[in-house]
Amino acid sequence: MTKETERFPARAFQRALLDWFARERRDLPWRKDRDPYKVWVSEVMLQQTRVETVIPYFEQFIERFPTLEALADAEEDEVLKAWEGLGYYSRVRNLHAAVKEVKERYGGKVPDDPDEFSKLKGVGPYTVGAVLSLAYGVPEPAVDGNVMRVLSRLFLVTDDIAKTSTKKRFEQLIREIMAYEHPGAFNEALIELGALVCTPRRPSCLLCPVQTYCRAFAEGVAEELPVKTKKTAVKQVPLAVAVLADEEGRVLIRKRDSSGLLANLWEFPSCETAGADGKETLEQMVGEQYGLQAELTEAIASLEHAFSHLVWKLTVFPGRLISSRSVKEPLRLVSEDELEAHAFPVSQQRVWREYKKWAGQMRRPD
Repeated sequence: MTKETERFPARAFQRALLDWFARERRDLPWRKDRDPYKVWVSEVMLQQTRVETVIPYFEQFIERFPTLEALADAEEDEVLKAWEGLGYYSRVRNLHAAVKEVKERYGGKVPDDPDEFSKLKGVGPYTVGAVLSLAYGVPEPAVDGNVMRVLSRLFLVTDDIAKTSTKKRFEQLIREIMAYEHPGAFNEALIELGALVCTPRRPSCLLCPVQTYCRAFAEGVAEELPVKTKKTAVKQVPLAVAVLADEEGRVLIRKRDSSGLLANLWEFPSCETAGADGKETLEQMVGEQYGLQAELTEAIASLEHAFSHLVWKLTVFPGRLISSRSVKEPLRLVSEDELEAHAFPVSQQRVWREYKKWAGQMRRPD
């Protein structure tokens, strides 16, 4: 027992939290079925992504891959296409690899043992706690950003939540105050409380069902918590992007490497400009790197796309491919219909929309 929970009225807190959750819980599609596979998919999707964004993706993904075996047997390109636009693609690549292992090693049954489940690719402590508590009733803590915020305020924790040691401390706190008869509902209720009431800015303290037990509220410092170190400035990367069409109207696309950022997704040819003229640099790159001759027009759009660690500053150049006879992997020439079958990251979807807008204007009569 830690000093924070030594005199903490855990049973009364549990009752207040669970009664509130029973009344106020949102009607979300992944709450209709406690199938471990579906719970797992939802939890992976919800990492770093808003609930409103996840709902249609979850429904479409489960319709396409209704069982763990269906996902395990699918080709990676098909899986990436189903995830297209959701971002953080390493999540779905790890999930895909993990369900294959579950099919091979565990006969398609998601392991209910925390040690076994945690050995699967991409499965960290939060996923272990969330999936096993919700699907199997295993009393494991599920500590995400919402929960860290709630606990920081509840117990007046001023440690930096960006530190691993602080997260470990929160996991221990959960173990000491958890409703062991209902671990899944308890974990989900804490997450829901952080999402709906104990929000990052202007928390609704007067409506909080556990306000009585909150030390930060008692001391008037709820909005000052949690403590988190500020991120360092992200790297700015200028990129020139070419949308090149051949004489048949097919467009040149490129498959990214099998590892690293946006692995195995498709994109339009691009290069860093480093302050140089983007058009000339891009034409030179297409010739030197791909052995193709391109003729670009002036830029039609400038876009920014932010990742957690860098920002792409994209300048879009349409143009024509003089000769397409020597196009080979990782390049591909595709029609507009065929383009739709390939998985593109959001930044490249935005490039394509700008190109289509420009092409439509070019065809419009004066």
